[in-house]
Order: sequence, then C-alpha cells, then structure tokens
Amino acid sequence: MTSRRVCSSFTLALAGLCAVLALSAAAADAPPRPNILYIVADDLGYNDLGFRGSEISTPSIDKLANDGVRLDQFYVQPMCTPTRAALMTGRYPLRYGLQTLVIPSGMTYGLSTEERLLPQALKDAGYRTVMIGKWHLGHADKKYWPKQRGFDYFYGAVLGEIDYFTHSAHGIRDWYRNNEPVNEQGYVTRLLGEDAVARIMEHDPNTPLFMYLAFTAPHTPFQAPPEDIEKYKHIADPTRRTYAAMISIMDEEIGKVLAALERKGMRENTLVVLMSDNGGTTLAALAGEADVSKLKLPADNGPYRGGKGMLYEGGTRVTALANWPGHIKPGVVNEVVHVVDMFPTLAGLAGADTSTGKPLDGVDVWSVISQGKPSSRSEVVYNVEPFRAAVRQGDWKLVWRTPLPSALELFNIAQDPTESTDVAATEPDKVIALKNRAEQLARESEKALFLVETQAAVMGMVKDTPPLLPNDEAYFTQGD
Repeated sequence: MTSRRVCSSFTLALAGLCAVLALSAAAADAPPRPNILYIVADDLGYNDLGFRGSEISTPSIDKLANDGVRLDQFYVQPMCTPTRAALMTGRYPLRYGLQTLVIPSGMTYGLSTEERLLPQALKDAGYRTVMIGKWHLGHADKKYWPKQRGFDYFYGAVLGEIDYFTHSAHGIRDWYRNNEPVNEQGYVTRLLGEDAVARIMEHDPNTPLFMYLAFTAPHTPFQAPPEDIEKYKHIADPTRRTYAAMISIMDEEIGKVLAALERKGMRENTLVVLMSDNGGTTLAALAGEADVSKLKLPADNGPYRGGKGMLYEGGTRVTALANWPGHIKPGVVNEVVHVVDMFPTLAGLAGADTSTGKPLDGVDVWSVISQGKPSSRSEVVYNVEPFRAAVRQGDWKLVWRTPLPSALELFNIAQDPTESTDVAATEPDKVIALKNRAEQLARESEKALFLVETQAAVMGMVKDTPPLLPNDEAYFTQGD
C-alpha cells in the first residue's frame, strides 16, 4: 500500500471517528427524555398567584416559579376550547374550525379526528399518557373523548363547566374514569389532585410519563368548601374570597402531586409546565354557563387590558412557567412563546415524530425556555374569526373588529403593553401589512364550527336538541 493510500485511509478513519465523537457529544449534551407534567388552570387571572404579589396563597406554584422560569410573554387563545385545541395539535384553531368561542354543552361538534394530537405523538414515542381534569374538546360523541385521542387513561369531565360538589352540568353528572361514568363524593379540585397522586404512585418509572392535569379551577361556578373560604375572611368581596380559596386548593393539590413525584423518585427527571387557558374573566357574558351577572368578577389580570374572550393582552397573555431541576435556568424569560409551540417543544424532548401529522404552526422553543435564548417566533396569531382578528408581528399588534361599525387599533406592545395608546392613524403602513396578514389567515381558515352548527339550528336543519352527553349510560339521572 502506498503512503498516499495510507494517508487517505487514515484521514477517512479520523473523519469517521470525529463524526462519532461529535454525535456522542451532542447526545451527551441533550437532556434525557423527561416525564412531563403539564398543568392547566382555568380562567386564572394573570396576577392571581403569590409570586406575582397576590394576596392569594400559592406556595407550591410560587416555588415552581422561583426555582424555574417565568414565561412573561406566553400567549394563548382568548378562550378555553381554542387554547386546549392549540396545545393538543400545535396548530392554530382556525385550521380546523375551533376558533370561535367554546363548545357549548348543547352542541355536537368537536376537535377534528383528522388532527394528530400531542398524546398520540408521545404515546407513539413510548410514553404512558394520562389525562386528569377538564377536556372540553368534544363531548356529544365519544370519538372526541380523551381515551379515543391518544390518552391511555382519563379521569374528569368532558364538558366545559361543572358544579364542584355534584360534578354535574344542567343536572346531568359529567364525571368519568376512562369512558365509564363515576358516581362519587368530593370537591372536584381535590378529587383531581388525589387521582393524579394515585396515578403517579402506581406508575412504572422505567416508562416515561406524560400527565396532562387540567384543573377546572378557578372557572365558574365560584364554589369552595366553607372552611377554605374562611381562610380568606380578610378579603371584603365574597366572590373574590371564594375565588381565592379555589386557587389555594388547586395550589395545595399541585403541591401533593409534586410530593408524589419526589416519593416515587421521578421529580428530578420531570418537566413541569403550568399555564392558564386564557386570561381571567372580566365580562359576565363570557364567564361560562353559570349566571354571574350580579357578581363582582374576581379575576385580576394585572396591568393588561381586558380578559377572557378578548383579543387584548389581558385575554391572551397568561401566567406561565416551566420547571425542571438542573435543566432550566431559573429566572424570567420575556421572549414570545405561543401555546402552539408546546407541541413541537415537548415532542422534541420526548423524541416523538412530528412529521406524520399536519403541518405545525408551533416552533420548538426549548432553548428559549431552558436558557432564555432569543425566540425564532416573530408572529403571534391571537385569533382570526369571521368578525374579528388580532395579529402581531414583531412589536406591532393589530386588533380588528370587522362588523359595522368596524374598528382598527394598532399598538406597539414593547412600548405599550397595556394597550392604552392606539397608533393606527400614525402608522398606516403597519396597519395595511397586518390587515393583509389577517386576510391571508382568514382565507386559509376552516369555517367556524360554532357558527356552522348555530346556523343549521336557526335554519331548522337540526330537528332535535343535540345530546348534552352520549345517551348510552343508564346513570344519566338528576344529581345524586
């Protein structure tokens, strides 16, 4: 063999060795596949946690925030169903018709079964998938229920709002384990926490766990045990007093879940994410199905304008945090993150395939969350509907109400996060660009299923009242 061949062979071998070493180093730098505990609060005000200065006691959540990262520009959709759909799909709800309002208890539609959901992706990657709490992505047909959408286990409610003591909506109990009705006593928030603890304690740590823990608190109706309300007797307003108790009970249950992870030896390898599904309720008409018109609504969205159901920051910028010991740099991240980003981010950590579903709107933001690096997200789609839209590019946000008399508002969110100064008149080019983007998204949108079904009902195409829940269980009786 000539010296040239020897050198060539040696060079190729050295290059191969370097490649192997580089891959090994990359693998060593990558975090292990974590367990994932994803916690969602329901209609939680931006400022209604202890670490944000609230009088409401939330030591468990405060510790998660202080030891982890606060995501101070975390965006969701303005209402419950759209946000939960965005989390599950990694796609804007306008893509599949869930962009308008929520799924009311009397309607039959749900999240399209053509969408591949996060639990399906994680299950395919070897995770055990557990859902505990509120679903609200389709109830009238079981094909929409969690067990049929990728979750190995489900415990909780499929509707959007239930009584905290009777577990009922409109006198019909909405409480399930897997696909079977459950008749039991207890306060909803505590039952959810207890079940989460039980599932953790029975879990095999050799299998990674994805637990989606979706509390109904502090959504209406405003209810809590008297002894818990009494702890807040220093709060003058009775509704705020009850609301505070609801949040504190949720915090207590989160603490118990974290303690169970510790006892099971799983906490060090568990990523915990917590967010609200939208801003706190500030309009009685958007509170839910309970009548709260005579109450002083208790949520505090801090400096931000508006609340649940609105396209302003108070309805869409929510309290959010992430905590994973040793893998997340503690502090505050002010980079833009949207709830659709969580699908590719979690899938990336889990080694799950995202190529088999429909194109994602989300981007992987793990480096943003874990290290505070700049986000690649330059746009926020707050929502686009037939009658309104809000889109942000960079610091510029357009809020557009289309029914006559129409209204256009433009804000520079970096300079004016409270949206107090409309600068549409002085920035016409920005208005035109953002209007064009909203129009483009509208053309890409599926028809809003809420409006489709409502129109059908009005026109008499729906002959009978749709079922509140699938009427194939003998237990559907009035209360306990």
